[in-house]
Amino acid sequence: MVNDCVFFCRCHNLQESLLSSASGYSNYRGILNWCVVMLMTSYSCKIYFCSFFRYGILVDPIQVVSLFLKDPYSWPAACLIIVSNVFILAALYIERRLAVGTISETTGLILHLFNLTSLLIFPSASVLTVTSITPVGGVLSLGTYTVLFLKLYSYMDSNKWCREIRQAKAKRMTRSYSCPIVAQSNGSAVNTNVSYPGNLTHRDMYYFIFAPTLCYQLNFPRSPRIRKRFLIRRLFEMLFLMQLLVGLIQQWMVPSVQNSMKPFQVCINMETLTVPNHLIWLIFFYWFFHSSLNFVAELLQFGDREFYRDWWNSETVTYFWANWNIPVHKWCLRHFYKPMLRKGVNKFLAQTAVFLASAFFHEYLVSVPLKMFRLWAFMGMMAQVPLALFVSRFLNGNYGNAAVWISLIIGQPIAVLMYVHDYYVIHYGSTT
Repeated sequence: MVNDCVFFCRCHNLQESLLSSASGYSNYRGILNWCVVMLMTSYSCKIYFCSFFRYGILVDPIQVVSLFLKDPYSWPAACLIIVSNVFILAALYIERRLAVGTISETTGLILHLFNLTSLLIFPSASVLTVTSITPVGGVLSLGTYTVLFLKLYSYMDSNKWCREIRQAKAKRMTRSYSCPIVAQSNGSAVNTNVSYPGNLTHRDMYYFIFAPTLCYQLNFPRSPRIRKRFLIRRLFEMLFLMQLLVGLIQQWMVPSVQNSMKPFQVCINMETLTVPNHLIWLIFFYWFFHSSLNFVAELLQFGDREFYRDWWNSETVTYFWANWNIPVHKWCLRHFYKPMLRKGVNKFLAQTAVFLASAFFHEYLVSVPLKMFRLWAFMGMMAQVPLALFVSRFLNGNYGNAAVWISLIIGQPIAVLMYVHDYYVIHYGSTT
């Protein structure tokens, strides 16, 4: 019999992404509401197409390199990411010691918490003190460490559940608990299912680190083979959309932000900032959640491709946040929200706590790389709580869906403009 914790800790299933043709999904009614909302801001598109005539072609791929490197011979952000292996191996070795009983659960918990806390403090201290790390390099390194924080927390929790089940089963059995290896078929492939503590290996750990998920389980669903055509299509999308994103940011976003810095022009240029910012966000969503994550999943034969659900049909704000980023949603549900409910916390307070944690990480990923603390991202995330209450209570159907789209189109440009304005003032002393 396969170890009980294999089923207890399972949160992944073999499935395709919604936007993949193999999924068979066809409900895109929310896109119609998006078209209506975008038509309301069509004047912005007209102004932005005029940027080609006013500024000429501003796209310069070579200039992008300076965003990552001040000194082409020094890669501090890359070195910072490489150092993260220390924290990964520390988590693995702590779990190994816990599995054989050489350290107590209390000691193991203290060591894990120290390791996880260091995962957040060490990179932020490095970004703040090392002047050669650019803001873009800081975002990439802190983003990597944040993902590792969530992954290693899940790794700690899942293995703890397995130990608790093993101990509970050992009390019911007169003989010692065994960990058999069971083979079962999955399509044309035969996978070897591992049981605790047989999962505590370097191979298993690094598969989880690179897998497109934040939630650990002993046996992930695996696809039977690597589809080369699917892989090539995702790679082409990644390369093309990345170039498109860079071009749109240089041609559209930069002139709009610069114009917004002029006195008395903030409200006027907010209108011209909304459309390009929103389109860039949509392209980034597809590039990351569909093209990139599916590319990595295909390489690793990771079977669960549910990286997003039909968030475009969201009629409430809570539905949007629960469905646009499934890896984070699953982590919050599994390791944060449900544990609070089991401890007697009511649903509203638990949901507010989830938004609070999300607000912290949003601010962490913006303020530290920019080396300024304004709390705009934090307040923007916390503003979602009253907005969610308002939409769910007073709006429904298409009106609720339109409200979600409006909040996406307008909310993000405001936050972007606030940070850029403050960054500009700090480095240049004036907006004139």
